[in-house]
Amino acid sequence: MNKKTLFFGVFCATSIFGFAQQLTDSTQVEQLDEVVITDSKFNLKRENSGKVITKISHEDLQHLQGKTIAEIINTTAGIEINGSKSNAGQNLNYYIRGGRNRQVLILIDGVALTDPSQIANDYDLRLLNPDQVESIEILKGASSTLYGSGAATAVINIKLKEASKSAISADFKSVFGTNQSQNDSDYAIEDFRNSISVNGTLGNFNYLASFGNQFTDGLSALEAGIESDAYNAINGNLKLGYQFLNQFKMHAYASFDRFKAEFDDASTFTDANNYSISKQYRVGIAPEFSYKKGSITLNAAYNDVQRVVASGYPAEYTATSLVADMLNRYHFNNKFYTILGVNFQESDMESYLIPFGSTNLEQSIDPETATFSILDPYVNVVYVSKFGLNVNAGVRLNNHSEYGSHLVYSLNPSFIKKFNFGYLKGMASYSTAYITPSLYQLYEPAYGNADLKPEENETIEVSIEAGIKDKATLSLVYFTRNETNFIDFVDMGNFVYQYNNVDDDFTASGLEFVANYNITKTLRINANVTYTQVEDHLNLRIPEFKGNAQLDYNLFQNTFLSLAYQYTADRHDAYFNNATFETEDVILKSYNILDFYVSHTILDGRLKLFANVNNILNEEYQELYGYSARGRNVNIGFNLSL
Repeated sequence: MNKKTLFFGVFCATSIFGFAQQLTDSTQVEQLDEVVITDSKFNLKRENSGKVITKISHEDLQHLQGKTIAEIINTTAGIEINGSKSNAGQNLNYYIRGGRNRQVLILIDGVALTDPSQIANDYDLRLLNPDQVESIEILKGASSTLYGSGAATAVINIKLKEASKSAISADFKSVFGTNQSQNDSDYAIEDFRNSISVNGTLGNFNYLASFGNQFTDGLSALEAGIESDAYNAINGNLKLGYQFLNQFKMHAYASFDRFKAEFDDASTFTDANNYSISKQYRVGIAPEFSYKKGSITLNAAYNDVQRVVASGYPAEYTATSLVADMLNRYHFNNKFYTILGVNFQESDMESYLIPFGSTNLEQSIDPETATFSILDPYVNVVYVSKFGLNVNAGVRLNNHSEYGSHLVYSLNPSFIKKFNFGYLKGMASYSTAYITPSLYQLYEPAYGNADLKPEENETIEVSIEAGIKDKATLSLVYFTRNETNFIDFVDMGNFVYQYNNVDDDFTASGLEFVANYNITKTLRINANVTYTQVEDHLNLRIPEFKGNAQLDYNLFQNTFLSLAYQYTADRHDAYFNNATFETEDVILKSYNILDFYVSHTILDGRLKLFANVNNILNEEYQELYGYSARGRNVNIGFNLSL
């Protein structure tokens, strides 16, 4: 029996044995009174939510130390983050429910973050240090009514850490380990990660300052590469808060993130001394005024992104965006909740390239032209009945400076019935979403198309969830999503390419199964399986089947063990053949990854020692055609809290 058959069989067996957990596929069985916010912008109990939400808690993250945010999210049902197992500087592609980067919206503390200079207008998760993160909520399905353009397949809301209640406290973390491919066996220490945080509360004032650094070397970006390509990142974050009386509080924050990623020549698949540098500067404020039955909140942030590419095709990009979301939460009573909000966005970008026949960088995209603004009023209503019926509905009127007005809406009823053994819950939703073209797609001089129309999505979800009190839950979700005005990079002939809307409609559909089970008080299992069916035009690097299983064991009060398994089925990929001047299709074979994690806490819980062994069996696989993937690697570290 080969490894693939063996481990997939073990995975299926553990999934069936695990038998149960809920829509949130975290590493523990969550309770119905768990609070979620991303689906409605209210602090609602999960039993009153009809959305498909995964919550990765602070405790979960403590058991995933040494992993990146992309690696952590990649274990969630319905999600494939391509590039998360490759060289540390590899570009990330978000494939969620058959969608692409442009259909996924990233929030940091509830504020939408994008990079207007990127082709997909997406936020780069490589900019984020996992040591600064408190928790993650992933809302799957179309959510444009609450979050606007780009929220078509998922919203990933990343909550950063808050100040502690002590006057002063500090946290130190250090991790070091190997970074090698399947063909290496020297286990040289090439991966170093360090972070420090100082925070506290003094009366009505609270503060948090953190800094992190990562340096990773030893692995070439390309599978055939000989020279290694290093990755170096630094992150700084400052948060300040003040409580005025009992009704008004103010938060302000500033952050700086930078990384340098070396890469090779992808057109010839050879080593090259190329690199890219990305910098992000972000400042924001979040005042909140509370009154008897509600609150008024402003969440505003200014983001500045700068990217430099040094290669045979050098380029420079800058982009700025201002986002302000003001909303009024109002509780009519304990059954009826409403949100009235207005969202404003303004973005621009600038780029410099070397034109044909020149040797100097020249402006190719003018920020005076490549700019847009959005002003969106929206309303969302939540009804919570005493007999188990809950309804979440919303509507949003998008007013885009380039595309005029566009209406999106959603309707999401759910019903929960409690029994002596636990509960049964059924949910359904219909929602629409839109994705406006990026500034790059509109104004890039060689490939841009100013006549592009926004892409539109319609999503239907039906799900059922069953729970056994304090023991287990199980859920099954069916989704289908239809895309119109799909924006593609089209071959116009004579070596001319351009972004164009495709006339045909496309459909992506699938099933997501999640099962977790508390076997004993110290032993628990969680698992998920995703089946995704997409049309040929959309199936680049999207596995038809993907499964995750994790067994967690508290060996002693202070010792935690975890064994995690991931199966990824065959995928289609493509590359440009320089010999034939044609795009070639290839099949990337399925693969299995087995990881082990152990931690032990000493000094009254103040010092945690931990270690990871990733890809224990040293599985040989490809995430992307022609690029490196990590083999068996080991890292160890400590986390000291004072």
